[in-house]
Amino acid sequence: MDFKELLAYKKSFDLAMLIFEISKTFPKEETYSLTDQIRRSSRSVCANISEAYRKRKYPKHFISKLTDADGENLETNTWLDFALGCKYITNVRLF
Repeated sequence: MDFKELLAYKKSFDLAMLIFEISKTFPKEETYSLTDQIRRSSRSVCANISEAYRKRKYPKHFISKLTDADGENLETNTWLDFALGCKYITNVRLF
């Protein structure tokens, strides 16, 4: 099986792409702050999942990469809270 077939990878990739599209509407003054941060953290989730998959034969490395993915996911959630607080997005359930 390829890591791209993993449900977690598919969902995280789709969310990162949705965040990319939504963040295009953020104000220009946010380009190098909120927009950049939210795009990076959301993309990092699926990147860490793919790295974890490759290291699945090594339990400690596997768990470490999944922990990194979880951390990036929480960071993305925090940036979404900021976007909501700044009224760049509305409180809509993405998935």
